[in-house]
Amino acid sequence: MKVHIKDVRCSFANIFEAKQVQGKGDAKFSCAFILPKTHPSIPEIAAAMRAAAKEKWGADADKNYDALKASDKLCLHDGDSKPDNDAYPGNLFINASNKTRPLVIGPAREPLVAADGKPYSGCYVNAIVEIWPQDNQFGKRINASLLGVQFLRDGERLAGGGVAAADDFEAIPQAGVEKAAATGEGAKSLF
Repeated sequence: MKVHIKDVRCSFANIFEAKQVQGKGDAKFSCAFILPKTHPSIPEIAAAMRAAAKEKWGADADKNYDALKASDKLCLHDGDSKPDNDAYPGNLFINASNKTRPLVIGPAREPLVAADGKPYSGCYVNAIVEIWPQDNQFGKRINASLLGVQFLRDGERLAGGGVAAADDFEAIPQAGVEKAAATGEGAKSLF
């Protein structure tokens, strides 16, 4: 079941290059989406998780769903479980992944690539995920597949990264630039 989640914070954004999780398993594209506990998409996400359980386990859906919830095997998690990450406590989050690269677009639906620098961990996005049940040799879960991400707006970067902005540098008077170039000052003093 596809769910559109609007205006959520992007975290651990591996959306341009597939990566292995902790060096295990297949490389996947992935992202976590941080939502306030009052986010309007939460009822839709919860309904999609319940519908996935019902589709997979029929009469045993409620029993299996409750067991998965108790063991934190749903795609929607309580951010309080990550107290060391300032962005998570007091919120919920969804982990979503896919072996196939998701659609990544900008506000005007223009394609984005890694060189564009957006989306990044900490920005705000709209996302599309597909909720689905897992019941195989790896166990039972309710997962989310990452289908698409649309950059919405900037936010404070998470976990470092990024590039400097022009405002991070001081303006250098033109006379100082010409003097340093002519005399070679600076380079001589370093070595």
